[in-house]
Amino acid sequence: MDTRKYLLTADDIKHLDAKEITHFLNPNAVRLNKSLGDAVGMSEMGIHMIYVEPGKDSTEFHKHLYEEECIYVISGTGRLTIENDDYDVSSGDFVGLPANKVAHQLTNNGSETLVCLVMGQRLKHDIGDYPLKKKRIYRHDGNAEVVEYKNIDYPKINTGRAKK
Repeated sequence: MDTRKYLLTADDIKHLDAKEITHFLNPNAVRLNKSLGDAVGMSEMGIHMIYVEPGKDSTEFHKHLYEEECIYVISGTGRLTIENDDYDVSSGDFVGLPANKVAHQLTNNGSETLVCLVMGQRLKHDIGDYPLKKKRIYRHDGNAEVVEYKNIDYPKINTGRAKK
């Protein structure tokens, strides 16, 4: 068995291809992304080294209803928004984001590249909210649908259970 394929050295990471990603709802959310988890064959967790240039967002303000996510700041500085609160973050800071708790966004407000390790679950199904855009995304088996809040219907569903 070739166990070396499960190890990424610092040099491996340095030479790993970075993909530029722009969030589909936020043209200012531009980052370079190195998928460390994919590089070693992981499928249940997303583990990414991201690089965010000054003045850019890492993503759109959002929360996951089912997936947990976390961020570890490696270098640079940023402004972390959690719900209505803003926090300054820098090298060595950690952010844990339990499922269905708080919406969040990270912005590079410094003068150098913000580098973070971002990790999260990769469930087959998740729902995400984008409160500032008033949109919800339903993600399932590699597909996704985005719906405006005003078009979400909450019907009463008969579960077939007997009343006590």
